[in-house]
Amino acid sequence: MLRASKRARSLTISPIRKLVPFAQAAAAKGKKVYHLNIGQPDLPTPPNFMEKIRTFNKKTISYGNSQGDLELIKAVQKYYHSWNMDYDLDNIYITNGGSEALEMAMLTTCDPGDEILVFEPFYPNYNTLAKAFGIKLRPVATSPTAGYHLPDEETIVKKLTVNTKAILLTNPGNPTGVVLTREEMDLISRIAIKYELALIVDEVYREYVFSGKFESFGTRKALANNLIITDSVSKRYSACGARIGCIISKNKLYCKEFMKCCQARLCPPTLEQFGAAALYDTPPSYLKKANEEYQKRCDTIKAELAKIPGLISSKPEGAFYVMVKLPVDSAEKFAVWLLNEFDVNGETVMIAPGDGFYATKKKGLQEARLAYVINCDDLKKAIGLLAAGLKAYPGHLQVV
Repeated sequence: MLRASKRARSLTISPIRKLVPFAQAAAAKGKKVYHLNIGQPDLPTPPNFMEKIRTFNKKTISYGNSQGDLELIKAVQKYYHSWNMDYDLDNIYITNGGSEALEMAMLTTCDPGDEILVFEPFYPNYNTLAKAFGIKLRPVATSPTAGYHLPDEETIVKKLTVNTKAILLTNPGNPTGVVLTREEMDLISRIAIKYELALIVDEVYREYVFSGKFESFGTRKALANNLIITDSVSKRYSACGARIGCIISKNKLYCKEFMKCCQARLCPPTLEQFGAAALYDTPPSYLKKANEEYQKRCDTIKAELAKIPGLISSKPEGAFYVMVKLPVDSAEKFAVWLLNEFDVNGETVMIAPGDGFYATKKKGLQEARLAYVINCDDLKKAIGLLAAGLKAYPGHLQVV
């Protein structure tokens, strides 16, 4: 009898996309659904992407270099130099989105049975990729009441084992919107160096910081041999569908293995690389305007969530996400109910249930991630619908 592998069956369903059929059914009934479930920016992609692609005049779209297109690699190099980080061309490898960069980082640093330290809640694809490669995620809890910031050093170090090979985190955070403090970065850097761990850092949201100033781990010279940075054009330039990312490290051993991964997948897509090179020439005014818009949305969602009794929220400091703990029996049941049973004047809201952002079973059952990627007026309506839904939901828990 044919059957799927245990490895495939062990993979997790995306909490961000799993409720899409319910949203489609709601839309088919004529409901307007405000999508707070997925981090798809609504801002226009800079026009220079398509303008560049339209100039492509080769008769054949042929295989490219496995490492990536040289023009794009140089554009990435120049971009990082603007952030006071200098990388050689052979430190940079173009990937099919940030997801493939994460795959390469995991494959390069871990064998099956090894462990990667993560901080819960975290980007759910970490779970999926780790299970696909036979890697165990070693979760360290953060708390809604502490704004999802990192625990102390003793708590983190206690989670390390002889099988721990890497630390993996997103900064600014997805799903929490937390931006690490300098003290937290000192803490993580110290642990990575002391215990000889790879530090895999996803910094795709570095332009979107609304509290304090962003600092990259890449500016810390002492970390150079431990550090792997994954990046993408998806969020920075509102180009999620272009699927262009990169993986960067000064560790020559890691880079040698990245190249093997690159050769195994042959090459990144030729046309998208051609267009993405132009994205890095986008005027600073684009990112300034985008940052200002997300700042407004951040302020809006913060103010609207503060009005909801019993709701505990992370402080949105960066990216465009906020993690909330809801006064409900189950965030997933509530999310489905919002789509199936609830509306106000034909409108409802979609959220991403929080349990999929955890490795620990039965954690995050009352939590949800909200993405503030819609305009401020719609955002106010969406949070208003969330508040109304909480009042009407049969599984609402009384606030003491």
